[in-house]
Amino acid sequence: MYVTRVPNRSSPPAVLLRESYRDGGKVKTRTLANLTDWPDAKVEALRRVLKGETAVVSKDALRIERSLPHGHVAAVLGMARKLGLPKLLPGSPKRLAKLALAMIVARVIEPAAKLATARQLSEATAAHSLGTVLELGAVDEDELYAALDLLGEAQPKIEQALAKRHLRDGCLVLYDLTSSYLEGRHCELGRFGYSRDGQRDKLQIVFGLLCAADGCPVAVEVFEGNTGDPSTLAAQVTKLKQRFGLSRVVLVGDRGMITEARIREDLVPAGLDWLTALRAPAIQALAADNGPLQLSFFDERDMAEITAPDYPGERLIVCRNKALAAERARKREELLAATEAELVRIEASVKRQRAPLQGADKIGPKAGAVLGKRKMAKHFELAIADTSFSFARNEASIQKEAALDGFYVLRTNVPAGTLGTAAVVSTYKSLAQVERAFRSVKTVDLDVRPVHHRLAGDGCALTSSYACPPITSSGICVKRWRRCCSTITIRKMPARHAPRPWRPPRSPPQPKPRPPRAKPAMASPCTASAPCCRTLPRSPATRSAWGTPRRPSCSQVQPAFSSRSSINYRFRSPCRQS
Repeated sequence: MYVTRVPNRSSPPAVLLRESYRDGGKVKTRTLANLTDWPDAKVEALRRVLKGETAVVSKDALRIERSLPHGHVAAVLGMARKLGLPKLLPGSPKRLAKLALAMIVARVIEPAAKLATARQLSEATAAHSLGTVLELGAVDEDELYAALDLLGEAQPKIEQALAKRHLRDGCLVLYDLTSSYLEGRHCELGRFGYSRDGQRDKLQIVFGLLCAADGCPVAVEVFEGNTGDPSTLAAQVTKLKQRFGLSRVVLVGDRGMITEARIREDLVPAGLDWLTALRAPAIQALAADNGPLQLSFFDERDMAEITAPDYPGERLIVCRNKALAAERARKREELLAATEAELVRIEASVKRQRAPLQGADKIGPKAGAVLGKRKMAKHFELAIADTSFSFARNEASIQKEAALDGFYVLRTNVPAGTLGTAAVVSTYKSLAQVERAFRSVKTVDLDVRPVHHRLAGDGCALTSSYACPPITSSGICVKRWRRCCSTITIRKMPARHAPRPWRPPRSPPQPKPRPPRAKPAMASPCTASAPCCRTLPRSPATRSAWGTPRRPSCSQVQPAFSSRSSINYRFRSPCRQS
């Protein structure tokens, strides 16, 4: 059986319920019922039932009004709850606690400024299902700033809880610094300093990260942008001893962090152990003649432990990396070649014949800039005079540096029974996990850069883009969080300068009078007496200048130029006087 519609000329079509059957090998059709009086919906339902379809139409029964991505939200939020993150965060007020958790999860899902994060979480402009799952409703960026204030107050408790989970007496603690540049000039901690991002013309902040031995971030602190690496170590020692209650740990830092002065003034009085590396001058002193470091020992071995009288009670582990040695040799040769090429150009400019570069006061700064650009001054010898310039490589300095290619010396006071020679090397290399955390913060996952600022309330505010730094490997401003925010604000910024007074528009300059046009040049009068042929008539100016009209010949033509660069042809030939 099936439903069919039969046209009925000008009348509505007839809707019939028919059946096909076979009679003697022929297919015939008979009408079972007339459904013309049925409504269209009822007829359509019967037609679907006869075809074996469902009686309810899916597109009419279920209408999709909105679809939000949910898989990544469920994964990140589920892992945060599995790690116990909501228990570390403050529980009240509940609204701000939910927003704090939402900011952490949103920072992992889709890093953005606080204004963009508020739009992602709001019900009307949601980019994913996080706001719906946490039942946030409409979210304003000011609420996110209030949640940041709540996190700032709870930061010490959060870090203490994390330290209790991941740190204990006698464990390894990794510490390193990085920096991030700022957009704007309203940051209280923003200073010009060494930029690890290569943005030397912008303000920056420096933040240090304390990690457990496995690279898990435990605590973070933000410093002014011009703060030196060693000067931040005292704050970390105080944090480990007083806030975390650790009596003895091994602090691992690079050679620029844990210096001789910091060991003497900060680590030894606090009773902490350390593991660091020696700088190049100290290694050269060890490798001097009759020194404790004999380079011939490393012809067949790559690691050895030595002692030196300059480092009493400490262990020195000397390592040699052949791949690093080859890389340093290649890089040094390229730097020498590039510097030499620029010095050759300076030498040529001094020797050139036309406008040579002369004067020691002019040649010296140019040569110094070339050497300082690649820090190759120690490998070149210069001879500068007022009219001459020459240079040569310092082969002794180059060979002295090349002899130590690939060598690095680790320094620690941890006994050999606690930490073996190979374990010392592997522990120092574990600082790469802190670098990995920095890379995750700045580029891959959290995307902290760029940091924007705004003027909020009654004063300027430092902008921070870290939702919950101990959990997400980020940083915040210690004791300054109430002045921190991270967004590009839409609020109107106050004018930094007073408005300029109104001035009437200037009148347009008067056009200058044009000089009179020059008279057209004319040929001199003809004084010849030969007969002339018929020519074109002369102009009035020509007749007045020559007096009596003459008839020039057509045999010669001389052009005369007027003031408009057009050519006037004058016929000059012997002519007779009339």
